[in-house]
Parts: sequence; structure tokens; C-alpha cells
Amino acid sequence: MDKLQQSLLEAPIIEKDEYQYFVHPISDGVPMLEPGLLREIVIKIIRKAELEDVDKIVTPAAMGIHISTAVSLMTDIPLVVIRKRQYGLEGEVALMQETGYAENEMYLNDVDADDRVLVLDDVLSTGGTLRAIIEALEHIDADIVDVVAVIKKTGPNALDDTDYDVKTLINVEVVDGEVVITDEHGDG
Repeated sequence: MDKLQQSLLEAPIIEKDEYQYFVHPISDGVPMLEPGLLREIVIKIIRKAELEDVDKIVTPAAMGIHISTAVSLMTDIPLVVIRKRQYGLEGEVALMQETGYAENEMYLNDVDADDRVLVLDDVLSTGGTLRAIIEALEHIDADIVDVVAVIKKTGPNALDDTDYDVKTLINVEVVDGEVVITDEHGDG
């Protein structure tokens, strides 16, 4: 069993508004993120993602940053972080992030038409964040080469009716207070 599988099976479960939620270093920043787990995830992303001729990695703040930074360091592909703060820079694009539990306006900078991008995130759950990012990138006329999320929570999501297949490293669900791995290799 690899480190990602083991860490998910050992993840604490909390209940929020009758929803069972796993707490994991990749999706929540707690418990502590061990370097070996991050290294394993980065290697899996590099092996799974289409990286040829990618100009930029695009990730949402906050929990995509550590993963994307590590991938950027290993591939020499520059990193663009979508922020929840507006800076008013030339070319800044606003997007509305709608998840199962929150709505936020986010801001994308430094992506231009015809840039070839890899979209990278920590978790695909409702798909609201990734859908907003994809729509903003399409609006800019960027070329989305690939979309990757480390963990997918099984069930319907906002990307099911799009042309994008999100590649994932592992798929899980929470059943009776425990994380259950539904696909140990993800999909895509």
C-alpha cells in the first residue's frame, strides 16, 4: 500500500452539518504533511499529467499551492496561483468559485490567450472550483492541456457535463465514518 492510500485510510473523520468529512494534509493542511507523501504525490502527478509543451501550471489558493509548487520545482514549469484577493493588475480575470459549502470570488492573473496550461488541484468534490477555473481559462482562450486533482470524492460533480476528464490519483468516499478507497489509481 502506498503512502497516499495509507494516509487516507488513517485520516480523521469529522462531521460538519451532517456531512462526514475526512481531514487530510493534502486537502486541509492538517495533520502534518510528511515530505515522503508529498514526494510520492508529485511523482504520480508527473507520470499521469500531460506535461509536454505546458507553459504554466494553474492552481487555486490555498490547498493547491503546495502540490503545484512541488510539481513546478520538479518540471521547471512556472506556477500561477488563482487568488481570493483582487489586485487590479492588467488582464486580471474574476471567477466565481461555487463549492458545496461556499461561494467566493477568485482572481486569475498571468495567463494569456494560447498559453498551454495544466490545471492542478488537491481535491475534486463538487467540481465547482475546477469548473470556474476552466471557464475562466476558456474565456481567456488559454489552451487547457490537462486537468489533474490528487483526490476525487466519488459522486456527481459540476464537471460531469463538460468535455474535460479530470485525472485523479485516487478516488474515495466516506462511508460510516471511514474513508473507503473506490479506485486506488484514480481515473482519467
